[in-house]
Amino acid sequence: MISKSIKKTLQSLEQKDISIRELNQEYIKKIKEKSNLNIFIHFEEQKILDQVTELEKDNSNKRLKGIPLAIKDLFCTKNMPTTAASKILENFNPTYESFVTQKLLDDGAIFVGKTNLDEFAMGSATDTSYFGNTINPLSADDTPLAPGGSSGGSAAAVAANLCLGATGTDTGGSIRQPASFCGVVGIKPTYGLCSRWGIAAFASSLDQAGVFTHNVEDASILLESSAGFDKRDSTSANVKIPNYFENLNDDISGKTIGIPKEYSIDGTPEEVSQIWEDAIKVLEKKGVKIKNISLPHTKYALPTYYIIAPAEASSNLARYDGVKYGYRSKEINSLDEMYENTRGQGFGKEVKRRILIGTYVLSAGYYDAYYLKAQKVRKLIANDFNEAFKECDLIVTPTAPSAAFPLHQEQDDPIKMYLNDVFTVPASLAGLPGISIPYGKDKNNLPLGIQILGKHFDEQQVLNGALSLERSNG
Repeated sequence: MISKSIKKTLQSLEQKDISIRELNQEYIKKIKEKSNLNIFIHFEEQKILDQVTELEKDNSNKRLKGIPLAIKDLFCTKNMPTTAASKILENFNPTYESFVTQKLLDDGAIFVGKTNLDEFAMGSATDTSYFGNTINPLSADDTPLAPGGSSGGSAAAVAANLCLGATGTDTGGSIRQPASFCGVVGIKPTYGLCSRWGIAAFASSLDQAGVFTHNVEDASILLESSAGFDKRDSTSANVKIPNYFENLNDDISGKTIGIPKEYSIDGTPEEVSQIWEDAIKVLEKKGVKIKNISLPHTKYALPTYYIIAPAEASSNLARYDGVKYGYRSKEINSLDEMYENTRGQGFGKEVKRRILIGTYVLSAGYYDAYYLKAQKVRKLIANDFNEAFKECDLIVTPTAPSAAFPLHQEQDDPIKMYLNDVFTVPASLAGLPGISIPYGKDKNNLPLGIQILGKHFDEQQVLNGALSLERSNG
């Protein structure tokens, strides 16, 4: 039986209880068995075996040597296609590796494939993908469930045990919400900790790479491997990356945990409120001081996010026009027609919706009323957190307002879908680190997540808090 833990698997490889080839062949078998879940956009057995052969020749002692990882198909990968789950990039093969994936490769990781996502990371259910929706591996046979989004494929890959960890990106909750839906650990680091270079852009001031794993220890191992300064990304932070794994400590007695009153939202299911209460009680027993705090501008977070993110998306996605790369419409008689038809046929409904919203809020006459005002409110939201962190070390909240819902249930109502990010968006606007860990179940035995938020670049404290809760939860 292969362990689900990266730490234990590395020990087994070192002690020669299993070889890199045997390990990865086991995962190839599992991926083939669960192809019906539509977790991978790109999976090629020979590519995996080629990576294994290369590593077998390598005598150096690499931190992740032989560990099978899944990569969200938003990260450019040199030896695999990168589609962003869009028709417009269906045949795009990058000639370079993203910063994060290059770091993981340098540490000896093996990429088992590219995972499905919402098109250009725009969605909360992995059902806007051009390549079809991903099914949550925790679904009952008669009711397929959404894995969350946009990184639903990566969360599902870990939950289905098709890899030992996966990369994701989080713009407004796209790592934390799917982690909650799939019952795995997902961490979004501080904005700027992991370089965005080589990641297809959605909203540049919000996008941040992170990781999914089975437990907090493994999250600390993978985060350390993916973080780092990169001069090619002007928003990359030049900070020292600690050894998160070595510094893990589940003793958080004496710390102060903030509980924001604004996260008690009317209509939140009883079981979500209950696991939040349970987590608070457990932390109190561990010698933590609980402090009620206020984040007064929380109610403006979603509308602010859904002005800023589409505005940045409309600018970022202007590059996909059929000229240099990607899909190009064949029905063209003029240059304007080529742009219009390529973008009309190449982008899906949700992406077009957000481009239209974004273009509108940036247009003359509306820029001040919407975009500029949203930026000012964003500053107020960030200030709320700065003030709160003067009184507490960490903030604990639910991750999502529900457990995983049936696939397509909320597809016809975009506003309802946007509300899935109600607990995750504020921290994204403030650029703060956050982690979601599985903590309890709902009445249908589906996992629910608890979110822990920390100060900028205080990932260590966030991981320690998560480890403490994880161990108390068994």
